[in-house]
Amino acid sequence: MSYQSSSVLLDQLGWINVQLDKEIIDFLWKRIDKSKKESAKKTLAGNISQSYSITDENDYFFGKVLYPLCMEYVDNQTTSINNAHNLSLPVEEDMQIYLHSFWVNHQKKYEINPIHDHTGLFSFVIWMKIPYDCEEQIKLPFLNGVMEENRKPGTFEFQYMDMYGKIVNHSYMLSPEFEGRMLFFPSNLRHMVYPFYECDEDRISISGNIWSKPIREKYIKYIK
Repeated sequence: MSYQSSSVLLDQLGWINVQLDKEIIDFLWKRIDKSKKESAKKTLAGNISQSYSITDENDYFFGKVLYPLCMEYVDNQTTSINNAHNLSLPVEEDMQIYLHSFWVNHQKKYEINPIHDHTGLFSFVIWMKIPYDCEEQIKLPFLNGVMEENRKPGTFEFQYMDMYGKIVNHSYMLSPEFEGRMLFFPSNLRHMVYPFYECDEDRISISGNIWSKPIREKYIKYIK
């Protein structure tokens, strides 16, 4: 296994927290460096300067990380998680899962990725470079007088409905310590990224979507 997983679904809310190993991170940096700089912005919600499509050479990342995580999610799923996210998993023999889209975001200060969800079955975010520390960001002078729980510059946040029908937010206070960390979650789980400030370096992250499709060979006999 080429990642170090929490091996549990965080608080049974429906996502997996993963620390990727150096081999995987090195591979991902190479894919970023070799990207053709083809913009992916037209399909994304982000209000950010640069989003580029990248490729998973020889399905390496899917085979080493994504497929095992899909299976881990299936193995650890509970009724409460399925009810919360209305998720139907493609475990039938005539379906296959695959990496449908794969891209890198270069987010600059003041830019925002507003609340949104993704398409497909599963999605993920990987933090490649975090040039700021949210613990310092929340101390910026313009936030004086704001309640501490509402200070969110630079944070990544999930939004979901709890068992009582209340909208709940779960924030990750990002810092360089999160570099190499990955969150793997159902594609319909809403999330956002808040702007950061007073830092001229890019925040670099990778995201992608996993879809399912029928296995073509299963249906060849029906084609005349």
